[in-house]
Amino acid sequence: MLRLLPRLGLQVADLFPGAVLVTRAGKPAQKARVETRALAEGSFLVRQPGAANKHRLDMEKEVTSLLLEEHLKDLLPRLGLQVADLFPGAVLVTRAGKPAQKARVETRALAEGSFLVRQPGVANKHRLDMEKEVTSLLLQEHLMGLFAHYRVDCVLDVGANKGQYARMLRRAGFRGQIVSFEPVPDAFAELTERAQRDSNWSVHQMALGRSEGVTQMQVAPGTMSSLLTPSAYGTGRYKQLREVTEVDVPVRRLDAVLADLPEVHGKRLFLKMDTQGFDLEAFAGLGERVDSVVAMQSEVALLTVYDQMPRLPEALPVYEAAGFGVTAFYPVSRERETWRVLEFDCVMARADAL
Repeated sequence: MLRLLPRLGLQVADLFPGAVLVTRAGKPAQKARVETRALAEGSFLVRQPGAANKHRLDMEKEVTSLLLEEHLKDLLPRLGLQVADLFPGAVLVTRAGKPAQKARVETRALAEGSFLVRQPGVANKHRLDMEKEVTSLLLQEHLMGLFAHYRVDCVLDVGANKGQYARMLRRAGFRGQIVSFEPVPDAFAELTERAQRDSNWSVHQMALGRSEGVTQMQVAPGTMSSLLTPSAYGTGRYKQLREVTEVDVPVRRLDAVLADLPEVHGKRLFLKMDTQGFDLEAFAGLGERVDSVVAMQSEVALLTVYDQMPRLPEALPVYEAAGFGVTAFYPVSRERETWRVLEFDCVMARADAL
């Protein structure tokens, strides 16, 4: 029957095993095209491509509301199929013969052209996983809207690790210049390999701080290497912080580095920092070049994984004193046992840069 639908003037697109999206005939073409994004097990974001930027904040508001409450919609059986309206001109159809849990979904309208589709009854153990995926998606949406609004054309990626942040920006649609900084040798080698395929992405092997010199990096497996020593809380929580090795790395001031990079001159800069507790030191190295940064992102902590790691109440006033105001907070990591947030991604912008 599903193979016959296109012959009847209907459009069919797979969503996940056991479910397809069917668009009724006679509706505008843009209603028949959707983007899907897997969030966590049993959860998908369905949205129409090309939604105007004015809807980004509407979607963000609705999604954050969704994370606080459950919104259920049962599907109606019809001719052995399960059917749910998504938006005018489109329905979600679940094929017959699939397990019952696959035949039931919840839908929630977010903003015009955007919907969250998820299977009900997902175990509580998945709630934080879903939240993390949704907030990651919200961060991408927020950044793309912010970049457009503030005309950002160059991103300084401080604490690049293996290039995860830069690749996320490319997937989200950013095509401007990216300049990445990473001091750990093994991570930098992989970063270099990934950046070679992108002519607008340059990489530099160094740490950034308040003063220039050479210092010891506490190198840990994964993404938790830091110029700071792991705290008792950090080593108790993260096994990899009990296995650190020390490596000497060069430290430069960011203002001096920028003076030597012609590709950033005259650019409207976005500063992203993820240095495992060293963000304020890297920020201090901007000096007077801070005025060329129109927006920024810093990982701010509530629970300190490293000794002498600034907490949010210490970091935020420094950024605000430099002229930045908060545009969003997104949780980065939580304690599963208590649900307490360890760190937030804090996104900020300089209002006078508009």
